[in-house]
Amino acid sequence: MNRDAENEYREFVASRLDSLRRMAYLLCRDWHTADDLVSITIGKLYRNWRRVGDARNVDAYVRRVLTHAWLDERRRPWRREHSVDELPDQEARVAEPTVADREVLLHLLAQLPPRRKAVVVLRYYCDLSVEETAEILGITTGAVKSQAARALEALRLLATTSTGGTA
Repeated sequence: MNRDAENEYREFVASRLDSLRRMAYLLCRDWHTADDLVSITIGKLYRNWRRVGDARNVDAYVRRVLTHAWLDERRRPWRREHSVDELPDQEARVAEPTVADREVLLHLLAQLPPRRKAVVVLRYYCDLSVEETAEILGITTGAVKSQAARALEALRLLATTSTGGTA
């Protein structure tokens, strides 16, 4: 990769790193796994930068790679780390929540099947269109619409059940 392309890649990654990390966290709900997913994503982006860098929508490509990396990780549970009884010596840094209901929302998202969770995150967190979401997931627009509708209905039901009917 030439120096200009390398600089373009670095600038692109630097400008998107935080949003990619947040998107990954919403999918997997674990900061360490989110960091791994982002690393996988930017590694694939680096290897394909010459081809992807000139693409019409690099952000869509990166979201697609990240989403597929997460779905692949879900299919391979034996690769995941497991928690331990003793905490490490250093305190883990966790971002402060900015919304009081963040934990409730994350708990509700965790109860959705992976494909529906991916649709919700791409459509409503990343604010992608139905078509963009369908392209990233490799499914039809009708499937995105039905998965989104089912996911939202499930979230409503779970929210009313967990809050005693006050959602």
